[in-house]
Amino acid sequence: MLIKLGRSPDEIITVSPADDARILRRIDIALLPLMLSVYFLQALDKATLSYASIFGLIDDTDLVGDEFSWLGSIVYLAQLIMQLPLAWALVKLPIGKFTSAMVLAWGITLAGMTWAHTFGQLMAARFFLGAFEACVGPAFVAITQMWWRRREQTMRIGSWYCMNGLTWVFGSLITYGLASIDSSMKPYQIIFLFFGVLTVAVSGAMFFWMPDSPTEAKFLSDEDKILAIERLRNNQMGVMSREWRYAHFFETLQDPKTWLWVVMIFCISVPSNGVSTFGPLIIKSFVTDPYRTILFNVPVGLSHVLAVSLSAYASMKWKLKGPVIVLLCIPPIIGFSILLHFPHDIEHRAILLAGYFCLSTFTGITPLIYSWSAQNTAGDTKRKCTSALVFIGSSAGNIVGPLLFTPDEAPSYSRGLRANIVFFVMVILFVGITSLYLRYLNSDHANRRVALGKNAVILDMSLETAEEVERMESLEQAMREGTQRLSEENGDTRLGGDEENGVQPDDLKGRKAFADITDLENEDFVFVF
Repeated sequence: MLIKLGRSPDEIITVSPADDARILRRIDIALLPLMLSVYFLQALDKATLSYASIFGLIDDTDLVGDEFSWLGSIVYLAQLIMQLPLAWALVKLPIGKFTSAMVLAWGITLAGMTWAHTFGQLMAARFFLGAFEACVGPAFVAITQMWWRRREQTMRIGSWYCMNGLTWVFGSLITYGLASIDSSMKPYQIIFLFFGVLTVAVSGAMFFWMPDSPTEAKFLSDEDKILAIERLRNNQMGVMSREWRYAHFFETLQDPKTWLWVVMIFCISVPSNGVSTFGPLIIKSFVTDPYRTILFNVPVGLSHVLAVSLSAYASMKWKLKGPVIVLLCIPPIIGFSILLHFPHDIEHRAILLAGYFCLSTFTGITPLIYSWSAQNTAGDTKRKCTSALVFIGSSAGNIVGPLLFTPDEAPSYSRGLRANIVFFVMVILFVGITSLYLRYLNSDHANRRVALGKNAVILDMSLETAEEVERMESLEQAMREGTQRLSEENGDTRLGGDEENGVQPDDLKGRKAFADITDLENEDFVFVF
């Protein structure tokens, strides 16, 4: 990308803390509102099914048995099927325009659900809704990797994932208002139509404003585009290439950490979608009025936003993912235990609501896993393929989640609640395994650096603030100059290393930063855990 702007990728450009803050602010203002709006609508579009269930969809369309559960799962089955083709498309096609087209298609599909009156029609509409929405998560992870430093990625992924919580808040309030409209249409038909039309409108704004890469950003000058790219050098993650590399694809399949994240995201997605789909019905079991049930989602949604925001901030501050995820698993285990132990009736409403609120911390886990996998993967094709497999794991878990609950088991839903406790315990187990494996990879890369004549320990500046990076780089430069003077005094004229003997000077560690190579190929890549 730097070549397009007349600069060499090997040329290291200094980005001052002031410039870094200014560029970051411009990127946030230009891109985050679009990403937040689209993700809010995606979460809301899927949540419309649970809202519709409260306002008579099940009875009006004669749904029986597990048909309603399948309406919740079919979206994710479609997303699972679409992930690998989307990984190819996100590498080869302009990411901004392609994502906008998918948003437009799902908006039209949601609006069309207004006139679906049978199980078959609803299943078809929900399948296409999932197929078009499948692009959003992987595209947003790719956009986050393209624009933000590793330190910043967790908070940005967390910010757009917070929209799931805001869906419970504003979605519930908007739905309450829409359902109160006096019309010949059913309340859920008004809900489908309104949010479908709104999604179409947002897709138009995204098409004209979301850039396909930093070099095509209308909100940055050419000099600022260079700085926007340069500030990502320490990520060591490469850049957008638009070239599909089969070697990267096969490395993704052979990389153990890819499958560790797939298993983790599957384990958290099972309870996530189960609670999202049947949550309103669980509340309804001890809050009988449908309108009050909707309004109870408001504080629940606020707790989701708080959980995602605090966990993302803690992860960024502590520079850790694994321990934060483990901490987030504990309250849901307590919450599910409460919901299992007490009868679901009005008499036990207070304790049941307390248990239900304990579940809210699970929403902080998914964005941390997305961020964890994104921060530990380099190479354009490998990044997209890893995201695809992670979202396949998420989709598979989301398919299974609602199927563990059936309306016949109301109001206790004991089978689903017990299974969800097991899945949270599994998340804790695999977090430990993944953390140990990433430590091993860092040790292996250190040995490779030593073999090449580099320092075993390198400073990972991608998780630091711009001010701290400037301080660390100044310290590193002073130490290098001191070593150079000592070498000259001892008659050693190799000022930066001996490249003929395979020894590279330390300042070459940034030379691979923008190369389209994977995290396992780049010995200077530092894994975070």
